[in-house]
Amino acid sequence: MRPPYSYREDPAVPVFPDDRALVVFDGDCAMCSGSARMILRWDRHGRFRVAAARSILGRALYAHYDLDADDPSTMMLIEDGVVRLRSDAVIRIAQGLGGAGWLVGGFRVIPRGLRDAAYGWVARNRLRFMRRANVCDLLPTHDPDRILG
Repeated sequence: MRPPYSYREDPAVPVFPDDRALVVFDGDCAMCSGSARMILRWDRHGRFRVAAARSILGRALYAHYDLDADDPSTMMLIEDGVVRLRSDAVIRIAQGLGGAGWLVGGFRVIPRGLRDAAYGWVARNRLRFMRRANVCDLLPTHDPDRILG
C-alpha cells in the first residue's frame, strides 16, 4: 500500500485538485458512466469529483497504482490521498453519498476476497450487460469543476 498522497510526488501524475474525493471510472462503459452520473447527481454536498480512466489524469493515476488504463475494470476512489479499489471503493462511495448509502457499509462483513470476486465478475462482464458509452454524456448536465480529465 502506498502512503497517502504518493501521487503528488509522481512526476507522471498531473497536478489536480485533491481537496475532494476523486472517482476514476471506465468512461467507455455505460454502466460505469451511469454510476458516475449517479454519483454527481446524488452527491448534494459536492464531495466527489470524477475522471475517466482513459483521460490523461486517469491514465496517470492507473499507472501510479500499477493498474492498466486500457483495461479499466477497476473503479478507483482516491479520498484524503488514500486509494480504494473494487468493492472497497464502491462501499465507500455509497457511504459518502449519504442517505441510504450507509446500508451498503453492511457489505463489509463479507470478506473482501468474496466481495472483490463478485465485483470482478460484474467488471469482466459489464460490456455484455450494457452498451458502450461516451463519457462526454456527463459534461452538459453537471458542474464542470467536478469532472476532471
